[in-house]
Amino acid sequence: MCGLAGIWAQGGDQATIARAMADAIAHRGPDDSGVWADPDTGVALSHRRLAILDLSSAGHQPMRSPCGRYVLVFNGEIYNHGDLRRDLGGDWRGTSDTETLVHAIARWGLAAALERATGMFALALWDRATRTLSLARDRMGEKPLYYGWSDGRLVFASELKALRKVPRFANPVDPGALARYLRHNCVPAPWSIFTGVFKVAPATIVTIDSSGRAAAPATPP
Repeated sequence: MCGLAGIWAQGGDQATIARAMADAIAHRGPDDSGVWADPDTGVALSHRRLAILDLSSAGHQPMRSPCGRYVLVFNGEIYNHGDLRRDLGGDWRGTSDTETLVHAIARWGLAAALERATGMFALALWDRATRTLSLARDRMGEKPLYYGWSDGRLVFASELKALRKVPRFANPVDPGALARYLRHNCVPAPWSIFTGVFKVAPATIVTIDSSGRAAAPATPP
């Protein structure tokens, strides 16, 4: 189990905010932590790592693709990452499935890479070329991921408690979500308990562009 979080906003120290968000879910990843930020765009990604497949620093996140285009934070496990490595070929820094996945994304694109991958996961991917942020979950939705807007800022995290570390986060409880919780003993996707905050649905990629608009959720083929 790992944890990821991030923010996309103009103004302020986004790296510090992203770090505080990740620290709020430190129990998800006690072995390592990291932050990557781009001051020009206002994007910051953070991660708490539970090292399993690769105990070395080669598995540190956020992780950049070899070409430098993509920055990835990943929670979960790719069961067939050995097969993917054989398909991809090339040189490797370590043995983590995160490295495998970021190479696969750089080679095939996000949707095609996830179609080839078998596992349980949630991820956030920053594309430096298109300046888009993509959020995705596995087919069964085993790993959680929330996203939404607060005070004009895009925020996302593995757990809702991380969002509360964002300054001026004051999204009220959604009455409709509360009613669903009382009826079903859970808040089903795509809703969350907070107004303006959503769960990424299973088997779904949500892509947000620089205008702050989320494209229609896509399901990998």
